[in-house]
Order: sequence, then C-alpha cells, then structure tokens
Amino acid sequence: MTTKATRKPAANETRRSVRHSPMEHPRHQYPQETAALQELAGSCGLVEKIKWGKPCFTLGDKNIVLIQRFNDYIALLFFKGALLKDPDKLLFRVGEHMQAPRQLRLNSLADITRLSISIRALIEQAIDLEKSGAKVELKKASELKVPEELQTRLDMEPALNKAFAALTPGRQRGYIYQIAAAKQSATRASRVDKAIPRIFAGKGLND
Repeated sequence: MTTKATRKPAANETRRSVRHSPMEHPRHQYPQETAALQELAGSCGLVEKIKWGKPCFTLGDKNIVLIQRFNDYIALLFFKGALLKDPDKLLFRVGEHMQAPRQLRLNSLADITRLSISIRALIEQAIDLEKSGAKVELKKASELKVPEELQTRLDMEPALNKAFAALTPGRQRGYIYQIAAAKQSATRASRVDKAIPRIFAGKGLND
C-alpha cells in the first residue's frame, strides 16, 4: 500500500497563514518598553484591548491610556491628560489642536524603570478622574484656529462655508484637527479636497 505524501507548505505560504495581532508584528518597535508599560497599566486594574492597532487600557468602556510607538520614542497617551496634575512636567501636549490628551514620552526601558512610580501615579490619577466623571471642557469649534487651507476654501465657496457651518461642533473639530495635523501645506490642502464631499453630505470624518 502506497502512502500519499503530505504536501509540506512552502515557507512563504506558512507566513501568509499566520495572523499577527498588532502587538505580535515582527517589526514593531520597543518590545521591552511596551511590555513594561503593559505591566504597569495592567497592575493598576485596567483592561487591555487593541484599538486603532495599539494597546489601549480601559476602565469599563472608557479609554484611560494608550501605548504609542514612534521612531524616536514610545509614549503613553492619557486621554484626559489635560486634567492631570503633573508637578514633574512629564506630560507633553499632542499637537496644537488636540485639547484633552497628553503624552508621556519615553526613550528606553531605563526611562520606564526610573519613572515607574511617577507613571503609576499618573495612571492611578487618570483612573480616579474617570471614576469621578470629570470631563475636559473643549473649546468650541468657532474658537479654534481653522487651518489656512480650509479657511481659504470656506471664504471662496459660500456653499461649502454654509455646509461646514451646519455640521455639529464635534464634526467641525474633527476636520480642523485632522487637516491641521498635516505638516505640509500641500498635504493639508489635499485633506481639504478629500473632506469636501463629506462636508457637503453632512458627515464627519468617521461617519
């Protein structure tokens, strides 16, 4: 009796069949630092979930902190960081237009070890704020600086200006933040072009 040989998958087929979560991606940066921050956040009683492809730590259905990895540093983002007391000045504002979040930026595992007590204190403070129901009072969209590339189009096109004014304040802020986040004017202008059909449809970025 001849036994039919089982075909062995090729190496590239094996790689395609394996599904990596964002945390398991072989090219992700700062693995030791990520693990240390995960342990710190988890030890404070938070539940880890993957949101936006990143490790996010929640209390119930509320986001408390998020681990972000960049080329030059790893960050722990506090969603309501603007409300945190930060006597050691460890937190950074995230861009010109982001009002609520703050980042704790770290460069190495040694940084995390050295600042572990302070990091834990900030996480616990963020948890207490969430439990208290504290909210960041956001500026109205009309109080925000509208990117020049968007403002120019609003000034030149009355119909677009009317459609933008009809959006909810949250949708207006979303477009202002997203457009302003681009560093290059050409990129900001491109984002305006892409946003216009959605604005006319009365939709926000994520609708």
